[in-house]
Amino acid sequence: MTEEIKQAFSGTGFVYLENTGIEQQEVNRVMDVCKKFFVLPEETKKQCARNSGHENFNGWVSTETERLSPQRPGDLKEAFNVSDLDSELKWPSDAAIPEFREVLDSFFRRCKKLALRVLEVTALCLGLERDFFVSKHRLIGSNKNCTTLRTLYYPPLHNVTVKPNQVRCGEHSDYGSVTLLFQDESGGLEVMHRSGQYISAPCIPGTVLVNIADLMQRWTSDVLVSTSHRVLLPPDDKMNTSRQSVAFFVHPDKDEIISCCDGSNKYPPVSALQYTKDRAYIAYKDANNSNLAF
Repeated sequence: MTEEIKQAFSGTGFVYLENTGIEQQEVNRVMDVCKKFFVLPEETKKQCARNSGHENFNGWVSTETERLSPQRPGDLKEAFNVSDLDSELKWPSDAAIPEFREVLDSFFRRCKKLALRVLEVTALCLGLERDFFVSKHRLIGSNKNCTTLRTLYYPPLHNVTVKPNQVRCGEHSDYGSVTLLFQDESGGLEVMHRSGQYISAPCIPGTVLVNIADLMQRWTSDVLVSTSHRVLLPPDDKMNTSRQSVAFFVHPDKDEIISCCDGSNKYPPVSALQYTKDRAYIAYKDANNSNLAF
């Protein structure tokens, strides 16, 4: 199994995993609860807006605030982020959405457990000690780690004026170590093949789609690859439908210095925190920040 995963992570950088311990009904419950939040009035959601810093990602992000591809307008998606479980995160009230905090907190912990297992297997794939990567991810869920659970909502577009070249989520690669992704069945995710062409990465119920992120590619001296991906607009006959996904973006602890694990100097050492802050700055620097709290 480790050899199969290594081939996937060093090829497309993506792999579907099943029998992970996270059941489809758990994912469905998260999406159902989160959709109740995303359809609330914007003024209500603003009360939960994430702050303008690039170190703490907690809170709501409005449509077009992020621009993951510098060549495109802002992304036609919104998100609710959970990073620091002990922070003063501005959750929606229980009166507005009962169980919202409980469901996301629980799912964060479930994803953390799975992510650590993935990091163990990744280390074994490379002939490293089992806890080589896990030992650099000890503080997930605290303010000393940037790992983030993101519930994403792509609203219907039939009443939206779409800008030229605008998409639901622009071409990008992820910042950290690995990402766990759960999708609904709306489709739209595309992953760049080694040929340079984008191919569909559909929802397969009961699985989690795992991909390598940029810091892991640096860490492994390009043995494992972080691949560009995107979500395009739906076809004309589905512009009135929404799309949802849930992503768990795994990062090393903020104080870790990431150096090539093979002992080479292919990439210079880099601070996990500074790398993440720099990448986040690029995604937000040209955004309309009216829905970010200061």
